[in-house]
Amino acid sequence: MKHRRIALTGAAIVALALVLIGLGTRDEGRALANAAPAPVLSVALTRARMSSLPIRVPATGNVVAWQEASVGAEGDGLRLTEVRVNVGDSVKRGQVLALFDAGIVEAELAEAAAAVAKAEAERSEAQANAQRARDLDRTGAMSSQQIHQYLVAAMTAQAQVNAARAIEQRHRLRLRQTRVLAPGNGVITSRIATVGAVVPAGQELFRLIRDGRLEWRAQVALSDMQELNMGQRVSIAVQGHPPIPGRLRMVAPVVDTETRNGSIYVDISPGSGVRAGSFARGYVEVGEAPALTVADSAVLLRDGFHYVMRVGPKSNVMMTKVAVGRRIGERIEIRSGLSASDAIIASGLSFLSEGDTVRVVAPDQGPRAGSAAPTARTP
Repeated sequence: MKHRRIALTGAAIVALALVLIGLGTRDEGRALANAAPAPVLSVALTRARMSSLPIRVPATGNVVAWQEASVGAEGDGLRLTEVRVNVGDSVKRGQVLALFDAGIVEAELAEAAAAVAKAEAERSEAQANAQRARDLDRTGAMSSQQIHQYLVAAMTAQAQVNAARAIEQRHRLRLRQTRVLAPGNGVITSRIATVGAVVPAGQELFRLIRDGRLEWRAQVALSDMQELNMGQRVSIAVQGHPPIPGRLRMVAPVVDTETRNGSIYVDISPGSGVRAGSFARGYVEVGEAPALTVADSAVLLRDGFHYVMRVGPKSNVMMTKVAVGRRIGERIEIRSGLSASDAIIASGLSFLSEGDTVRVVAPDQGPRAGSAAPTARTP
């Protein structure tokens, strides 16, 4: 009986111990369940702000010559003996670009000059005969028919002199054509002239950009054309160059029937270093308008939609879909889904998801409303 009581007492003690252990384990699990989850990221908050932003009309097009001059051969069948310029050379008005062989032309000019001298001598004799006939007309010693013949001969001799001088002038002009001159200041963009070639009249020898002046011929959407006016500032972006300033010179009066786009012509500031034929993107500044903006690091693009993230009362992440507009430098316009009073996570959004717990390590940054320095925008 004594051993039986000892066994029962031991069993009771073991059972009590097991109950106490079970209660402790349950309380520990409940405590762990009620404990707050660990934050996945430390974040800082920011707020949207109102900014006054210039409105930009986007455009694309090519940089071309404002005016391009074609320099061709005026003489026919002359041999090119010298070429004095090459592509990229700057030239001035009247500068000699190339020379043709003038030997044949000089010989023809000398022949024409001799013909003029002969015609002038014959004219002198005819005029002298006509003068004597006029003098004899008063005395009646010469018939009227003979007098008329002498007068006609004098006029014919004068006409022959005029014809000979015209031929001489034509050969002098042809002699000048053996010198190819620049029609104006500019930069040579093309050279076809080759020494030794016999060039027909009208063949192009050189092409140059008048005054080295370039323009940007760009296309804009029809819906934006009503906002464009001459004199508006333009910024042009060409790969490998800093932004190039320009001025809107003209808006085309017609619209392309296929693309439904309009053309604009923009004067490019001298010394830009851009080359004709370069493709460029840019915009025309047409005004200013207020806009609600946030830093682009505070906006997340996911599954084709834009989101901002706010911190809930339990430090949990809440994603809010927003509609964005213009991007300006490091800021982006918020068109809907957010107000200036809403605090949002400033950065690190790609590491967070809906419901994640975060730790706020800094107070709201940035003013609730304010005026930022004017920054361009693209509709």
